[in-house]
Amino acid sequence: MDSQQNPVHSLRASVPPSLAGERLDRALGQMFSDFSRARLQRWVRDGRVRVDGTICTKVRARVDGGEQIQVHAVHEVDVDAKAQPIELQLRYRDEHLLVLDKPAGLVVHPGAGNPDGTLLNALLHLDSSLATLPRAGLVHRLDKLTTGLMVVACTLQAQTHLTRMIAARDVHRQYEAIVHGIARVNGTVDAPIGRHRVHRTRMAVRDGARAARTDYQRIHAFAAHSHLRLQLHSGRTHQIRVHLAHIGFPIVGDRDYGGVRPAPAHVGAAVAQATIGFARQALHACKLEFEHPISAQHIVVSSPLPADMLGLLATLETAGS
Repeated sequence: MDSQQNPVHSLRASVPPSLAGERLDRALGQMFSDFSRARLQRWVRDGRVRVDGTICTKVRARVDGGEQIQVHAVHEVDVDAKAQPIELQLRYRDEHLLVLDKPAGLVVHPGAGNPDGTLLNALLHLDSSLATLPRAGLVHRLDKLTTGLMVVACTLQAQTHLTRMIAARDVHRQYEAIVHGIARVNGTVDAPIGRHRVHRTRMAVRDGARAARTDYQRIHAFAAHSHLRLQLHSGRTHQIRVHLAHIGFPIVGDRDYGGVRPAPAHVGAAVAQATIGFARQALHACKLEFEHPISAQHIVVSSPLPADMLGLLATLETAGS
């Protein structure tokens, strides 16, 4: 029997003639598009799907068209993690999703070395119903030391649609970074990214890897550094960090991709100290823009630069760097 923590509702529909001959799971995916096929397949295997009144547990069963389908949908607890009172700064929230501003140092998912104290644990404390969603509603991630905006689903329907939107590049993500070197006014890095062949926790530009593209625009040039605005056109791990290092402009403070290095002598001691001592990669997710997955409302959420990056920019400006 399903507990109160696992809300249940019944989905009913008739298989349209256009789906005649399709596998059951694929037909269900077309008929109930608010849910992922993986979730629908699980419900089939768990005996929660009836075809013309008879339970069918075979995802590969074929439909003829016209069958009456009933899905006994259950939103079971999907996340085995504890809720923890970690403060979150919300920039937008409604019943279907929220947008938060992640601080530096907060890991997104529990994992090796970070069993708790993560964003996922904080989300479960914010809203216990998120435990019924895969990954507590998380649909993308930011590196531990990157700050800025993340969108989180609050319903299974929103999560399914947001995941598809991110895969289709329909969620537009804009970043700001402070880098070593004087970058061009505008540029594009179009280079494939894959796992580093030697350092397995890092990524690298290499032939045969997955396509990746990053556009950048220079906001300001200092004597030996640049303030950039960046737009992602793909979502590879560490993409901005890898691409900027690849073209010779590593992000200040990035210890994995060459961003910790002495500043040129002509910029002065204050700049040298500020850049070599910057505690993380100077990268911030400053803007999210997308169509609301349920209401179709145009959503734009912005986040100002955090204090550490503002302080670095002030040092660069004051020192004439």
